[in-house]
Amino acid sequence: MTRAPEAEPEKVSVPDFEPKTFLAGLPGLPGVYRFLNAAGEVLYVGKARDLKKRVSSYFQKNHPSPRTALMVSQIAGAETTVTRTEAEALLLENNLIKTLAPRYNVVFRDDKSYGYILVTGHAFPQIRFYRGVQEKPNRYFGPFPSAWAVRETIGHLQKIFRLRTCDDSVFSHRSRPCLLAQIHRCTAPCVGRITPEEYARDVDHAAKFLEGREDDVVGELTQKMQVASDGLDFELAARYRDEIRMLQKVLSGQAIEKSGARDADVVAAVEKEGIWGVTLAMVRGGRHLGDRSFFPQNAAGSDAATVVGAFLAQHYAVQPVPARVIADAVEEPETLAETLSALAERSVTVLTRPQGEAKLWLEMARKNAELAVAVRLTAQATQEARGAALSEFLALEAPVARIECFDISHTMGEATVASCVVYDKGAMQPSEYRRFNVKGVTPGDDYGAMRYALDVRYRKLADGEGRTPDLVLIDGGAGQLGAARQVMQDLGLADIAMVGVAKGEERKPGLEQLVFPGEAVPRRLPPDSPALHLIQQVRDEAHRFAITGHRARRGKARIASRLEDIGAIGPKRRQKLLAHFGGMQGVMAASVEDLARVEGISRTLAQRIYNELH
Repeated sequence: MTRAPEAEPEKVSVPDFEPKTFLAGLPGLPGVYRFLNAAGEVLYVGKARDLKKRVSSYFQKNHPSPRTALMVSQIAGAETTVTRTEAEALLLENNLIKTLAPRYNVVFRDDKSYGYILVTGHAFPQIRFYRGVQEKPNRYFGPFPSAWAVRETIGHLQKIFRLRTCDDSVFSHRSRPCLLAQIHRCTAPCVGRITPEEYARDVDHAAKFLEGREDDVVGELTQKMQVASDGLDFELAARYRDEIRMLQKVLSGQAIEKSGARDADVVAAVEKEGIWGVTLAMVRGGRHLGDRSFFPQNAAGSDAATVVGAFLAQHYAVQPVPARVIADAVEEPETLAETLSALAERSVTVLTRPQGEAKLWLEMARKNAELAVAVRLTAQATQEARGAALSEFLALEAPVARIECFDISHTMGEATVASCVVYDKGAMQPSEYRRFNVKGVTPGDDYGAMRYALDVRYRKLADGEGRTPDLVLIDGGAGQLGAARQVMQDLGLADIAMVGVAKGEERKPGLEQLVFPGEAVPRRLPPDSPALHLIQQVRDEAHRFAITGHRARRGKARIASRLEDIGAIGPKRRQKLLAHFGGMQGVMAASVEDLARVEGISRTLAQRIYNELH
């Protein structure tokens, strides 16, 4: 099926909008509609199987909710885009919602892609966690709602079927089994301890397990165990017996759905105190893989059907559709099933009143949604209390809503990195974090690095671009704060509140000293102060973000220079080594014998390279 265009359609202004005239010209075809206000801003984006019928429903006297009535009262224009199918309209609607962020659309943001279990197309396939584009001849099993669920499942597969998890570059250059083989988590195909046929059997069993065909696996293993026992090969029979026991132990701890389609997504929505939570539970191969909770924006005043409908549309526009979707509130489930079937290019069932096991899945998802909303409310109340306490401590007139914190990280002046993290809307905002590779500053000059970072960060703000923070935290004492303060004064931003956070005695949490501009004596907050807890939260995140970036930059620089530091290795030999082993990781994993096989590398030089690298 042809995917909808990514780009936003060209806007067409609608002067003196007349609903009757506009509706009279609408076709009864599938497509996407957009409502605009008097300023030309998009209020709402929606899809329809029949544009004329759907858009006309908004201009009736009675509206389903006050929220809809308020939106309709602001409509000053409308635009439509006709599509070939409703499935294509769903894709276009999702693209426009992400691009335009209309104020009346319930918007779900999920920056993390779902994890899969990857079984590579290698002669001895590797099994590992994977996110990204799927390519042939690899096989992918999932999606899984969390990285934890993927890694737990891989752990089970290692225990039962002992498939390799090492990269191909490491696999190709092993001369002896690794630790995983010694603890019976791998059959060591790298050194020929298992035949290709036997390894392929284990891969096939693992695939059947992931597809939910565990009964077939147990049956095959039982049959092979009996054959081995009849042939007096008791060691092999014992291995099959152990695999059966481990498989049954894993299955005994998981809820399994035995009836109907064995792939399903279960969606439940719950609202409390104005906060909506949607929980997605995933069932694959009849096995519950876990769940993930989402908290939409612009959902206040909406009903469950609107929230669930928005989630399903936005989720399945980018994620694979299972055989069944079980949801507690869906408008026109038959229409949705047809749309999802067209999207998946196979039959999809939408259940709103499930029975039996499916009903239990939905009740469990609803309970998890309630718990997620409760946790969200508790965290929100805690963060609000922390923000209010910090505002009171700083004697600010308005509450502290947005905090930006800076930290510098380096190793003896090497690979200096500055970080800026952002706290806003009661939570950290990772999408707004920034790192700065400090340039033109003397190595080890923390003050110069701080000046560099703030100048880069706030120069655009001084020109009128970007959001102004309520508070800027500087991880450091009076020196770092003074350097930062000078930059802000030069940029004309001296009115922004700034505080330095210096580590206390023995660097113990709770003993931080807060340095204020123009004050010789640092202030202290009690260790149990909510204001201090907020400062610590933001400061610790800035430190983590800075040191992660520094380690990555330092590691990249050091890896690139490891071979260059070996005097007898010139550019041509470096190129041959990297090409032969597929990169630096393969060179690091190679033995002396492996290195000596490379053209131009003698045994003596191979020993020297190995010693230098290790």
